[in-house]
Amino acid sequence: MLFNSLDFAIFLPIVFLLYWFVAQKNLKIQNGLIVIASYVFYGWWDWRFLSLIIFSTVVDYLVGFKLRNEDQKSKRKVLLWISILVNLGFLGFFKYYNFFLENFVDAFSLFGMTINANSLNIILPVGISFYTFQTLSYTIDVYKNKLEPTEDFIAFSAFVCFFPQLVAGPIERATNLLPQFYKKRTFIYHKAVDGMRQILWGLFKKIVIADNCAEFANQIFNNSADMNGSTLVLGAIFFTFQIYGDFSGYSDIAIGTSRLFGFDLKQNFATPYFSRDIAEFWRRWHISLSTWFRDYLYIPLGGSRGGTWMKVRNTFAIFLVSGFWHGSNWTFIIWGALNAIYFLPLLLTNNNRKHLRVIAEGKLFPSLGESFAMLATFGLTVFAWIFFRADNISHALSYISRMCSVSTFTPFQILTPKVTMIYTIGMIILFLIVEWIQRDKIHALDVHNKNFTFRWMLYLIVILIMISFGYFGENEFIYFQF
Repeated sequence: MLFNSLDFAIFLPIVFLLYWFVAQKNLKIQNGLIVIASYVFYGWWDWRFLSLIIFSTVVDYLVGFKLRNEDQKSKRKVLLWISILVNLGFLGFFKYYNFFLENFVDAFSLFGMTINANSLNIILPVGISFYTFQTLSYTIDVYKNKLEPTEDFIAFSAFVCFFPQLVAGPIERATNLLPQFYKKRTFIYHKAVDGMRQILWGLFKKIVIADNCAEFANQIFNNSADMNGSTLVLGAIFFTFQIYGDFSGYSDIAIGTSRLFGFDLKQNFATPYFSRDIAEFWRRWHISLSTWFRDYLYIPLGGSRGGTWMKVRNTFAIFLVSGFWHGSNWTFIIWGALNAIYFLPLLLTNNNRKHLRVIAEGKLFPSLGESFAMLATFGLTVFAWIFFRADNISHALSYISRMCSVSTFTPFQILTPKVTMIYTIGMIILFLIVEWIQRDKIHALDVHNKNFTFRWMLYLIVILIMISFGYFGENEFIYFQF
C-alpha cells in the first residue's frame, strides 16, 4: 500500500478512528490493532511475504527471551548468531542470490571455464532491508545488555511491523521505539496537528518534487547517448532532487503518521543538500541508516581510534557495506567507495566533525566561504548519484564521459513536455528557498509559532501547488526496491 494512494487515504482514517475511539482504553488492544493494521498494510502488496516478517519476529523474540536467563558467554554468542544468520540469510537470499551467482559465473569465464548456473526469478520483498536491520538492533542491544528483553510478544510484533515505517524506514532502534509500545498513549492534539503538517510536506516532496523530477531524470538517463553534456548535468540534478524528495518525503509521511498514533520516530533527514562537507552530509542524510552502521559496524571494527590503516579500512568498510545494502549492483558499491574517498581526507585531518551546527545559523545568507563549501559538497554528491542511478558501470562511465565533453558548455536540450520541465525547475527553486528558511526546523512546515491566518494560508498554498503541479499516478517510492 502506497502513502500516495487512494487506498492509504481510506486505510489511515479507519485505523485512526479504531485506535483512538475503540481501543483507547486498553493498551494491548491498541498494540494488537497496530499489528493487524500493519499486516494488512504490508499484505496489500503481497500477502505471501507476511510469513517472512512473522518468522523473523518469532525468532528474534525467542532469542531475546533466551538471552534474558543465559549468562554463559558462548551460549549467548550462539543465540546472537542465530538471529544474525536468520535475518541476514533471508536478506542475502532475496536480495543478493542472483548477484553473487552471476558474478561467480563471470569470474570463472575469465579463465575460459564455463559454468551452467541458472538465476532464480526472485521477487524482492518490499522493506526487507529495513525491518531486518530494525530487528537486528533489538537482539544486538539485548546481547550487549543495553536493552531489557521483552516478554510482551504483541508489543514486540508491533515494534517489528509498525506500518508507518515498515517498508522504507526510518530504521528505528529498539531502545527508542519498543518502550513506546509499553506505555499508555493518549491523544495529544498539537502533536497530531504537527504530524499532519509533516505528512503534508512529505506528500509535497513526493508528488510535486520527486515525481516530476523523475519524469525528466528517466528521460535523460534512459536516452543519455542522445543527450549533450549540459542536459546530462541537468539529468543528474533532476535525479538528485528526485531521490531526496522521494525518500525524505516518505520519511516525513512515516514520522507524521506515527505522531497521529502517539509515537515519536527519529528524524531521518536534516536538509542534507545544505551541508558544507561530506561528513556533514552523512550526518544529515538517511540518519537512521548512517547511525546504524556507525554503531553496529564502524565502532565495533575500531572506529577512528586506531592508526591510519585502521581508519582507512573502517571508513571503506562502512561505506562499501552501505552501498551494497542499497542494491545488488556494482554501481552501488562504486557509489559507496566514492563517498569513502570523499570522507577520508576529512577524517585523516580530524575535520570530519567540523560542521555540527546548521549552516549560517541565525543569518539569512551564508558567507562566501560557506556558499563555496556547500556548492562543492553538492557537486560531489550529484556526481556520486550518477553511479547510484545508472543501470550499470558502463552506463555510468558513458554518462560521465559525455557530461564532461565540450557539449557541456552548450544550452541544454528542451525535454517534453516543455511546460512541465519549466515548472519543475521552478518548483525545485521554490523548494530550496522554503527548506533554506526552515533549515533549523524538524520539517519545513513546522510553523506552530506563527499566527492562525499565516499557517492556514501556507497550508492552502501548499495544497493548491500539489493540486496544480503534483503527479497523482501512485508512483512507488524509490526505496521500496532497497
